[in-house]
Amino acid sequence: MIYRLAPLLLLVAGTASAEVIGHMTPAEPISEARIATLPTAQQGAWIAYLARSRALMAADKAALAAERAGDPAPEAPSPGPSGGSGMPIDKPAAWYAGPEARAVADNIVSFQTPAGGWGKNVDRSGPPRLRGQHYVPIEHLPAYARTDIQAGEDWNYVGTIDNNATTSELRFLARVQAALPGTDGDAYRASLAKGIDYLLAAQFPNGGWPQVYPLQGGYHDALTFNDDAMSDVVLLLADVAGRQGDYASVAAPLAAQAQAAVAKAVRVILDTQVVVAGKRTIWGQQHDALTLAPAGARNFEPVSLSSYESANLLALLMKLPGRSPAIEAAVQSGVTWLQAHALRDVEWTRPDGADGRRLIARPGAGPLWSRYYDIATGKPVFGDRDRSVHDDANELSAERRNGYSWFSPGPQKAIDRYAKWRKIAAGARG
Repeated sequence: MIYRLAPLLLLVAGTASAEVIGHMTPAEPISEARIATLPTAQQGAWIAYLARSRALMAADKAALAAERAGDPAPEAPSPGPSGGSGMPIDKPAAWYAGPEARAVADNIVSFQTPAGGWGKNVDRSGPPRLRGQHYVPIEHLPAYARTDIQAGEDWNYVGTIDNNATTSELRFLARVQAALPGTDGDAYRASLAKGIDYLLAAQFPNGGWPQVYPLQGGYHDALTFNDDAMSDVVLLLADVAGRQGDYASVAAPLAAQAQAAVAKAVRVILDTQVVVAGKRTIWGQQHDALTLAPAGARNFEPVSLSSYESANLLALLMKLPGRSPAIEAAVQSGVTWLQAHALRDVEWTRPDGADGRRLIARPGAGPLWSRYYDIATGKPVFGDRDRSVHDDANELSAERRNGYSWFSPGPQKAIDRYAKWRKIAAGARG
């Protein structure tokens, strides 16, 4: 089922045949009412999880209010680049014991929330947090984006794994404390352990992670594969469990908890691989925390199969030690699906042309993958700000057509990795 030029004519021609094929259904938050629909044996763990989340959010807010004690609050930290910055982990080992690295680590420690996590998109090379200063930047969103969030602008992403947040801070702290084995590194080790505890507390009873914790509501409560969020957490906890290198100082009981969390995560990854007509396919960008069904996120991110996140999950399963028959079957099925749904003979143009980005015919081009595919038909789908779902990327509003990664060659890396992974397995069996 490799999609070549002829089947994609509707996508590239901009004809009247292109149409709105549906509308986005907003994701549901975790709530007592929804938990009550689960089997009785599962409800207790989820009720406890929800109660713990609410208590942690209340404690975060109370701590900030106590620091301010009615005084004017310092200006919130400035937003930085997406994914954050200032936390390199590729410097020589000695650099992490020096003043520049310790200044970054001090910033990280100061902005850690009482719950143990961090906000996103901050330059950690800036000054440490002031007493009473917010834990996260307060970004004033444009009107079209405000319907995409369920929290107020003053309490948004306070503790998150989105855009590499929390995992980046923890990896940097691990590098610094490893370079400072004496008392100078104790504060960083304490912050590292607190952050690992935070990730363990944020894990769902079924093994997944929400995008934001304590829970923020809406699609943020979903089990989040989006932008490699869960994969980053799993890889970090796998390193913690190994107690090697930067993580050698981690206490054995905490490492054991991390190992158990990784095992639970792998199980839920296998459980959420979408089955269509009896065949395993790939994964959604996020899945409902309680039902594990694929779920939508922002207004333009519909319920669908997601090639980018699925390629990352396949790479994760191939990176982790141990390869059970279930993992091998999941990886083989996922790679097979990606191979069958590659788009060829088309090009996604650059955004700087007169018409912005367009999908055009280009014989010999590819392979390329759509970000999203309809679950039932396996055909590419695209979302817009008004929650409309389209079968033609060229029909999207200019803002969304030019402002989102609708197509990517990225999944090819997972396919290439799989070829090497199979050779290693064959060699081990031979």
